[in-house]
Parts: sequence; structure tokens; C-alpha cells
Amino acid sequence: MASSLICSETQSRVSSVLHRDVKQFGKKYMFDCNEETCWNSDQGECQWVSLEFPESVKVSELKVQFQGGFSAKTCRLEGCPKEGDLTVISHFYPEDNNSLQISFSVTVQHLIDLIDSRLNSAA
Repeated sequence: MASSLICSETQSRVSSVLHRDVKQFGKKYMFDCNEETCWNSDQGECQWVSLEFPESVKVSELKVQFQGGFSAKTCRLEGCPKEGDLTVISHFYPEDNNSLQISFSVTVQHLIDLIDSRLNSAA
């Protein structure tokens, strides 16, 4: 079983926050392990989440959970080493429900320092 790569030193960025209300919908709620909270993006066809790790990592799976009715239609996961160019790791198509989903299970062949996930609401 894979362990989480997210730690207190992982830097995260997001494309937007609903109504700019970071106290209620901010990125900090993505990884707080509380089912009652979540990051909410503002409206828009493409949203993104970017994670920068304190050291190089190998990614073997991605777990995502959307609120039912607010799921992205298509998603793209990209990664790169420090000072490198992002390259596509995987495309995935989440189900529109509240379940925790494993979006892919592959071993990335290269160590990466940055993960970027693009979430598109259009098919």
C-alpha cells in the first residue's frame, strides 16, 4: 500500500478559491482528512492544483475525491524534476460522486519534484 507524499513541507497552489473565501474553502482543506471540509474552486472550465515536494518523489498512484455534482470531466496529471518542464504522467476521468477514487496506478520512471493536475469541467 502506498503512503501519502503530502507532508507539512509540501507547497500547494490552486487556480482559484470560491468567492476568494480562503477561510471556508481554501486549499488547506484538501489534505486535512476531514470529510466535512474541502477546497472549492471558483467557476471556470479549467482549474488546477500544483504540489511541490521538499524532495524528489516517485508517484505510483493518485487518489482523488470530488463532491458529487462538482466533479471534473477530464483530468491530466503532469510532473517534472526541479527546473524541468512539465510532462504528462496520466489522463484520468473521475466519476461524479463522493467516493475516493484511485485515478491511476503506474510507477513514474523518473523522480519528480512538482506535480500539477489540470481539472476540466468540459468533456
